[in-house]
Amino acid sequence: MTPQHEPSRDPQHDYVLRAVEERGVRLIRLWFTDVLGQLKSVAISPAELETALEEGMHFDGSAIDGFSRIQESDVLARPDASTFELLPWADGGSTGRMFCDIYNPHGSPFDGDPRHVLRRNLKKAREAGYAFFVAPEMEFFYFADGEPTHQPKLLDSGGYFDLTTSDVASDLRRETISVLETMGIPVEYSFHEDSPSQHEIDLRYTEALSMADQIMTFRLVVRELALERGRFASFMPKPLAGMQGSGMHLHLSLFDHEDNAFHADGAQYSLSQTGRQFTAGLLHHAREITAVTNQLVNSYKRLVVGYEAPTWVSWAQNNRSALIRVPVTRPDKTSSTRIEYRAPDPACNPYLAFSVILAAGMKGIKEGYDLPTETTENLFEVDAGRAAELGLAPLPASLAEALDEMERSELVHEALGDHIFEWFLRNKRSEWQGYKAHVSQWELERYLPSW
Repeated sequence: MTPQHEPSRDPQHDYVLRAVEERGVRLIRLWFTDVLGQLKSVAISPAELETALEEGMHFDGSAIDGFSRIQESDVLARPDASTFELLPWADGGSTGRMFCDIYNPHGSPFDGDPRHVLRRNLKKAREAGYAFFVAPEMEFFYFADGEPTHQPKLLDSGGYFDLTTSDVASDLRRETISVLETMGIPVEYSFHEDSPSQHEIDLRYTEALSMADQIMTFRLVVRELALERGRFASFMPKPLAGMQGSGMHLHLSLFDHEDNAFHADGAQYSLSQTGRQFTAGLLHHAREITAVTNQLVNSYKRLVVGYEAPTWVSWAQNNRSALIRVPVTRPDKTSSTRIEYRAPDPACNPYLAFSVILAAGMKGIKEGYDLPTETTENLFEVDAGRAAELGLAPLPASLAEALDEMERSELVHEALGDHIFEWFLRNKRSEWQGYKAHVSQWELERYLPSW
């Protein structure tokens, strides 16, 4: 009889178990997100860690937005050991965290898990020969507090690239970068953005699943460190009227093994046929995916004329008013050839946003979409009549319009799956109905005295 052997244990599991013991970790937080991208956490002790790694942790999914219904509530969180990191600000670094994939009790991936949705779309791209890389520009505001009963209080009056040497916000940004680097999240650039109290930190490009995890970590780090200083950080797309909102411009590329599939020597802007078709796919499906990349009622108060945010479905190289830009890259740095998608904002669920963006681009490659004519006009000054002459469609002007486009989209339905597609539409329709029924201060000031 052939002897039976115990299955070999994942070496990454061994690394985590050893690291927890050697570093005196007292608590491990298991992270995952709901459908809207809100971070959730289950805390376990080191004594439970080995079981969690090997078998997962059961919890009631019906308590999480967009997860299970009451009659099918149990789900299983399985930690991804490759995401283990210490949280430098928590209990002197004695708390660790891992992101989890969510499974059904019988072992199949859970359809309501945004991380699984991105894994599934990345797998499709890999089967076509591509890896998807992303680098985000993360914009956000620091305010004196997060009290919604009054207007946000600014911490500075700085503008784009202003050097503010000793204010609280500059110290916070510097400390945030240090913590991110300690957690293995490389930072490319950081600076003061255009609006007062607005800042930007750009993360170095990496594979899309890792980047989605990094964005979730980034948002928590920024908020936690601000709270420690008695301040409040906000990723709300448009917190201040009359000022620019916060975007999350995404630099995108596909790699074929070690080669950048978007690069071609001698091509216009060095953009390959694959890159042109991916860009065409994004443009073709841009209106359909906007509800996912810009998921709040407030998101559409950023996507308006006059505040340097895209409003027309268009592409260009040096034209920052276009929806998609092809940044200039050095001829000797082929790995940097990429496109920049400028619509998304930092309040999106990055797992779902990356999924629909990738699906749109891959559809362009699969179907051989032609890239339309480059737009060279300043679109911040173009009206609807001129846009029609140029053959440009507008981005959705409201969450309601974006949801109508999404609901008709076979591409978004397939990318997200039945579970998340249907729940997302129900949830966001409810959000829109609540907004429509609200009477704002603007309406009172404009109409109450005269009518």
